[in-house]
Amino acid sequence: MTRPLRFCMVTTFYPPYHFGGDGVQVHQLSNALARRGHEVDVVHDADAFTASGGRGPVNGFVDHSLVHTHTLKSRAGVLSPILTHQTGRPVFKGDLCRLLQTHRHDVVHFHNVSLIGPTILGMGSGVKLYTLHEHWLICPMHVLWKFDREPCTERACVACTLHGRRPPQWWRYTGVLNASLKHVDRFLAPSEFTRQRHLEQLDLPISVLPLFVPPWPDDGAEETIGRGRPYFLFVGRLVKMKGLQTIIPVFRDYPEADLLIVGDGPFESELRTMAAGMANVRFLGAVQWHRLRAYYRNAIALIVPSVGYESFGVVLVEAFSAQTPVIARRLGAIIETVEESNGGILYRDNDELVRAMRGLQQSPELRRTLGGNGYAAYQAKWTEDVHIARYLDTVERELEARRRRDAAQTRAR
Repeated sequence: MTRPLRFCMVTTFYPPYHFGGDGVQVHQLSNALARRGHEVDVVHDADAFTASGGRGPVNGFVDHSLVHTHTLKSRAGVLSPILTHQTGRPVFKGDLCRLLQTHRHDVVHFHNVSLIGPTILGMGSGVKLYTLHEHWLICPMHVLWKFDREPCTERACVACTLHGRRPPQWWRYTGVLNASLKHVDRFLAPSEFTRQRHLEQLDLPISVLPLFVPPWPDDGAEETIGRGRPYFLFVGRLVKMKGLQTIIPVFRDYPEADLLIVGDGPFESELRTMAAGMANVRFLGAVQWHRLRAYYRNAIALIVPSVGYESFGVVLVEAFSAQTPVIARRLGAIIETVEESNGGILYRDNDELVRAMRGLQQSPELRRTLGGNGYAAYQAKWTEDVHIARYLDTVERELEARRRRDAAQTRAR
């Protein structure tokens, strides 16, 4: 593909109004495309950020000059995402509807549209893509995490939604969602696990396209960060599903190393209470992305103890990009990433976790080997260049399919 294209990214969250995760991925994708000469409109909802508990813009992100952000803020404030949540329609989001109706885009790419509404999928011109960052299409709580205590293996959506203190979305029990999904040309799943979970409930054209981690900036921080006592690292949002509560007790009986925790979230106070009096467990709070590499690079390993189904696991790839191995719970999409890379160790229980920790700490050679394997897999599968090449190839195939359909319709008329 040589000609520049015009993209529109439609997402609920985008920096600075974001919580990490999909918001950061949309930012990275948009700017990667812009650096290659493509023009990108990004539409995101600041009211939804506020309604979801956001406490102010999270700064530190800069957009390329070819990335044009359109921030939705209505006079109705948080009433807009609340009504959207309940109706499935973009209530008080006229700016978004006008943008999609008046601008000609080659590609409209939907990401997390949970508080923008599924009917938005029917608006806009050009090829339409949808990335399955989470499990929102098949789970009103997004994450297949049932009653805030276990992975969802049997549906009880209304009861689970009420348990999560959210009103049920009755539009999910009508034809609204299926009718909206028919407007999308191609769905992109970050893992085969996520693809299969969606295909169990929805008949959709889904391709697997893993997410990516851009190259780290070289700011010299590696020399000063993370030195001292040996440590294992946790990186992620502090919510129960991430499983940090399952590994903090392990470090009470593992004085040989520290546990450094990077991230914040609503479960933080409970976790701090659990770790009270433990000198070898340290909470670092949110850390700017460009400084994370040093924490990864100097860790014995990254521990990923998620007790719910991850759709991909970007933190594993971040660790691999810093040549650091991972120790991860054998669950969901995490299994794919570890097995494809041979860059870490999977565990089922705390005994296996401790054996993996001790093995990596006592054998620098094993750490180097697994870290090297992970880095080689990162270079082959999860870099920006690899992702963008596959992404644009998908776009070109869908554009060609659209051209063939249009030609066939013209001949038929």
